[in-house]
Parts: sequence; C-alpha cells; structure tokens
Amino acid sequence: MNILVTGATGYIGKRLIPFLLNEGHKVVCVVRDRLRADKSYAKDENIYVIEGDFLKPETLENIPIKIDVAYYLIHSMSNSSKDFESLEARCATNFKNYIETTEVKQVIYLSGITNEKELSKHLQSRKNVESLLESKTYALTIFKAGIIVGSGSSSFEIIRDLVEKLPFMIAPKWLNTKTQPLAVRDVLAFLSKAAGNEKLFNNSYDVFGPEVITYKEMLLQFAEVRELKRYILTVPVMTPKLSSYWLYFVTSTSYKLASSLVDSMGVQIIGKPSNINKMLGVTPLTYKEAVALAFEKIEQNSIVSSWKDSMVSSGRLRNQLHKYVNVPKYGCFTDYKERQVQDAEKTVNKIWAIGGKTGWYYGTILWRLRGYIDKLFGGIGLRRGRTSPTELDAGDALDFWRVIFADKKQQKLLLYAEMRLPGEAWLEFKIEEGLLKQTATFRPRGLWGRIYWYSVLPFHGFIFSGMINKLVNVEA
Repeated sequence: MNILVTGATGYIGKRLIPFLLNEGHKVVCVVRDRLRADKSYAKDENIYVIEGDFLKPETLENIPIKIDVAYYLIHSMSNSSKDFESLEARCATNFKNYIETTEVKQVIYLSGITNEKELSKHLQSRKNVESLLESKTYALTIFKAGIIVGSGSSSFEIIRDLVEKLPFMIAPKWLNTKTQPLAVRDVLAFLSKAAGNEKLFNNSYDVFGPEVITYKEMLLQFAEVRELKRYILTVPVMTPKLSSYWLYFVTSTSYKLASSLVDSMGVQIIGKPSNINKMLGVTPLTYKEAVALAFEKIEQNSIVSSWKDSMVSSGRLRNQLHKYVNVPKYGCFTDYKERQVQDAEKTVNKIWAIGGKTGWYYGTILWRLRGYIDKLFGGIGLRRGRTSPTELDAGDALDFWRVIFADKKQQKLLLYAEMRLPGEAWLEFKIEEGLLKQTATFRPRGLWGRIYWYSVLPFHGFIFSGMINKLVNVEA
C-alpha cells in the first residue's frame, strides 16, 4: 500500500516508518523541513520525502493523490503558543480538507485516553482533533494511548532523571494519580497492524498496558529495574507551578513541557477494555518489561528517536532549520581559529562525538557553569545531552545547541545555540585544505547583546583555543 506519514520526524513517526517498510509498504513522509528528514530515508527507494506544513494549506499540493492509508501523528505537547488548541484544530482541519482530495481509504490517528469528565487542555485538544478528523470520504481509526514507555520518550527520560538523581524525593500529590503505561513497541504494533484493516474502520480503541499503577509506583518499579533503592514522600502543598519547576530543575525537560505534563498528570488515565488486543494479536508488555527493553536499546546505542531531538525541546527554533544554515556575516561578532589537522578522520570523529557525556574537550567546568546559568534563567541547560554518542544529523539536540547541518563527507558541522542569549549564536567546524576551521558567530540583539559578547570574550580566548587544540591533537 501507499502510506502517508505525518509527523515523520517525531518520536512515534521515526519509529513507525521502519515497521511499515518491513511490511512492504511505500511510505510518503511529510516534513516541515527537509533538512530534518533522516538521511536513511534518502537511501530507500520505497520512501518519498516531501515538505509540507499543515498550518499552511498552500504547501500541501505536492502530497500525491494515490494514498491508501494516512497516519496523523501531529501533536503540540509543549507549543509555546497559549492558543495551541486552535493551532492543533487548524492542523487537523487542513489535513482533513486536503487528504479528502486524495484516494485515501483510511486515516489512523494516535490520540490520548480521555475517559475522565475533567481533562487537561492538551487531552481536551486531542479529543477535539478526533472529531475534526471524522469524514464521509474516508474511514477513521483512532488509538488512544496513555503514558508511552520507551527509550527516548519524554516520560521515560523524565522518570529516569528523577530515579537516577534523587535517592529521596519529596514529590507532589499527583504522583498518586493512576495510569496504564504502554510500551512504545506495543504502540507501534497497534499502529502498523491497523493499516488497511477494514474491521477497524470508523472505530476508536483505548490501548494500554496490563497494569493500573500510580506515577509513584512507576518511579519505584523503574528503580527496581535499575536495582536502586528509592524513597518517595508525597505532599499536598506543591502547586502545579512548583511541580513544574521541580521537574524542570531536576530533569532534562523544558519548563513548557514540564507544565504540560503536570497539567495532564493530574488526570487519571484508565482505558476502556475492548477486543483490540485479540483482533491485532498484540499482548502488551508490563511496565517493568517495557523499562527493561528500553535499557537494552540504550545499552546497544540503538535509540531510534528521542523527544529531545523533537522541536518540542527547542528553546528557539520551530522546524525551520534551513533559515539558519547560512550564517550571517554582517552585524556579527566572530571568534575564528584554525589549526593544521594531523589525522582528518580522527578529528571528524571527535567533532561528531562532541557534547553529551563526551563533553566539549576543554573547560568542562565552564561549559557546565554556562549550562547551570542557562537553566537558572529558564533555558534548557546541558541536560538534554545527545541521543547517539557518535552520530549527528540535522535537527538533533546537542546539549544547548541544535544541529543545523552535519555531513561527514564534507567534514562540516554547524550548530545553532538554543540557550538564553541576547542575540543568536552559531558554532561551525569544517576541514578545508588540511585545516580545521572553527568559527563562533554571534549576532547581538541591541546593547545588551554587545555587552554580553564583550563580557564573555576573555573566556573565549582559552576555551575555544583549548577545544580546537584537543580536536586536532595539538597540545595547548
């Protein structure tokens, strides 16, 4: 079948595409920015990548007419707009209006479990999208999931941060809220097996794990899997705002995403039983099994996707990487350094391993201090790290940077700063004619931007010199 996947660079989309290809389908991926499409997509003749933004109907004309099944995987969990509900509604409406002009027979939507009377804003928005996607020209299949557990998922990484960093926790009362976590492997099984299945046409199903547990129990069971002893005391006095700050400062999440999660975690997420497991032959894993499986992927360095690489973790960008590829030259300050390269391959590999657990090769304490300061002022800090320890692609998060361009053959890496700054910053590494050229570019915003540049200029001298020296194996 010809299958359309929206949200193709998102957490679920990137994992679903290989499932569909393995089933022999041809996949059309709709992305807002082609630079963010996985490089492996270009190598498979059964994948066709097109640019399109469902907030801009005029950009959708390249979507082919011959589509059998379409997946709607567009969400705005931590959209900075206060009016994200209307943005999600516009996306869904534009998608429906256009997809109705194709030959599509089935649309599959991954929503959230919404069985409570009082819902969070995000869950209410999901429910609203369900009704907006209903159509007389195609069949709609809806899967409603709760907490998704898998390597790289936001919930998994937040719980991991809490469990591995805090032996004792004083936590908000919403940790006693009940939920039914579901392994990402099972989510993908439901989604992939539903394609073209007429028995599921115009039906909605809650999909969930076999256990009803609280968030507190999730933390404690996670600790058991990791063979850690943890103690949790829940208190009723922690407001939603304090809870959001608690998650923000302890974990790698952004404040906006923390606020969205706290808003949703106060709502009980219990699914309605159905025969969907039997119909599709899916036996959901227990929570502990899902956690153990996630760590197998982590230990094998085979994490397919991470919420940190999604633009929901971005401090500044919104899916328009191509706007930042051309580094400005006018009205900017630059710190340029070059060194003779002794071993180009070794230097490139060092560059591609920069950040995360590897660090920045020189002045580690100062890089960490900059991260703490950024976090203090509402930025993302260094806690995002990186998904892969050795590979980088456009769109990947890298500590408080975003990868804008990465090409090992061209021996060039370009990063854009997502930390709090009175301006914009780029960091570029490229090897030309046997020289490693390292350029830090800063475009100030007003007087404060210029003051900032001159205040950090003394540190640039030895931090950037030390870093490039380490990259080319030259003693400082």
